[in-house]
Amino acid sequence: MTPPPGTHPYLSITTDFGAAYTGICAGVVARIAPSARVQVLSDEVGKYAVVEGALLLEQALPHLPVGVHLAVVDPGVGTPRHPIAVRTGRGDFLVGPDNGLLAPAAEALGGVAEARILDNPELRLPALSSTFHGRDLFAPAAAHLANGVPLGEFGPALRPSPLEIPEPVLGEGELGATVLYADDFGSLVLGASPRDLAAAFGRLEYGAELEFAGVRVRWAATFGAVPEGEPLVFADSSGRLALGVNLGSAAARFGLAAGRTVTLRAIR
Repeated sequence: MTPPPGTHPYLSITTDFGAAYTGICAGVVARIAPSARVQVLSDEVGKYAVVEGALLLEQALPHLPVGVHLAVVDPGVGTPRHPIAVRTGRGDFLVGPDNGLLAPAAEALGGVAEARILDNPELRLPALSSTFHGRDLFAPAAAHLANGVPLGEFGPALRPSPLEIPEPVLGEGELGATVLYADDFGSLVLGASPRDLAAAFGRLEYGAELEFAGVRVRWAATFGAVPEGEPLVFADSSGRLALGVNLGSAAARFGLAAGRTVTLRAIR
């Protein structure tokens, strides 16, 4: 099945593969769905960083055209985890592994309307490797969806897995949050929101100081609100709390990476 003449369905690609392997996936899409407009959203998600990839998709996809969104961050490739495609309330299709990667974006796009396991051998490449499902399984599925193949033809229905993110820990004058990932500038995106900050410390005016790891950090609206090289806590563009350094890297300064805990405390 191919789209009507003159139509050019939109298809985005997000991976942790780097340029070469992502380019192969884009080539597979181009062979099966040559009329599709293909955009690589990112091939630089941290290796195996499912949470980072999921939050990028959640933030980015609502700003992209309605279309097919292929995402592969898949440390469980070749294991019993399911390959899936999801139709969202907005009308997009999300294609990728069922490891929580697609869940936040699906909610941001109107929720899951339908989800299917990619179980039809006619809608993948003839040879399925055990380590490159991006090329052999996910890219062909995304291309066939762009061509108009109905989702129901791919396989049985399922309920997609959620993304597991640790909840923040609130105490009196204290907030603990997990580092979800470090962005390209070294800012540490946290599993907490400004609402959690207010719950722990009360209403904070910009410029208020907190303490982290023996260092004073300022609650600020933007990097330039603190001197160069100084740390700050801010709400990033996704609305999550983040720990940053103006014109520097919080990840390097504090030696933290995904999975570690940041504890902010009131200054006594």
